[in-house]
Amino acid sequence: MNPQRYAYGPDPSQWAELYLPQVLPQQPNQQPPERKLPGAVVVIHGGFWRSRYGAELGAPLAADLAAHGVAAWNLEYRRMGNGGGWPETFQDVAAGIDALAPAAAEHGLDLSRVVALGHSAGGQLAAWAAGRPSFPATAAGAGPAVVLSGVVSQSGLLNLAEAQRLGLSNHAVTALLGDSVRRADPLAAVPLSVPVYAVHAMDDGDVPASQSQSYVAAAVAAGGEAQLVEVPGDHYALIDVSSGQYATCRDLVLELLRRA
Repeated sequence: MNPQRYAYGPDPSQWAELYLPQVLPQQPNQQPPERKLPGAVVVIHGGFWRSRYGAELGAPLAADLAAHGVAAWNLEYRRMGNGGGWPETFQDVAAGIDALAPAAAEHGLDLSRVVALGHSAGGQLAAWAAGRPSFPATAAGAGPAVVLSGVVSQSGLLNLAEAQRLGLSNHAVTALLGDSVRRADPLAAVPLSVPVYAVHAMDDGDVPASQSQSYVAAAVAAGGEAQLVEVPGDHYALIDVSSGQYATCRDLVLELLRRA
């Protein structure tokens, strides 16, 4: 089934596509097919918050999740170079997640559990969005209509202060946030009230493993529920739906959705 596109604003980048949960037919000598699961997954693509990269990166993941019985919401948003930055990118992510509510109601989907799956910069955005219920009323993204119940970060940028010091991707953090990194730094917001799996590819040449390692250490020390999952491979192995690294991420998403 083709995904259905929903606009959540007037900008060409303010949209998301809903992949309805499917169940693959059982083949001979295979395990029973995955049953449809309650809840949904918000897929947030990466690209160091730049417009060069878009939701086409998340589309294969959303399609795979739907094939495993999960409703998937592949989210696009304004990035640096096409109207994004602070606070626009973050306002879009918040509004785009909240737009899942009317779309889900249209199809009778249960949103009692919504997990975010975010790659690279998308991991940062997912962790930021998971903290929205505790934001001050005047903060960007406050007052969520859809509350995330867990995060799976795929080589996520979870320590923006360190990423800024390292000048990752030609100083992308400074370009995004200037000197006000703390307002969107996942590490500065620990502990979250929801579980976080930080999956990191150990041969990642784009986002150092210390981004996930330092986040998980700080989150656990602060009393949060966070776990580091180290896998082999490079930055893009985690979003290659044919890879074992991606399968690990998918299994963690399904685990979070199955929790009571």
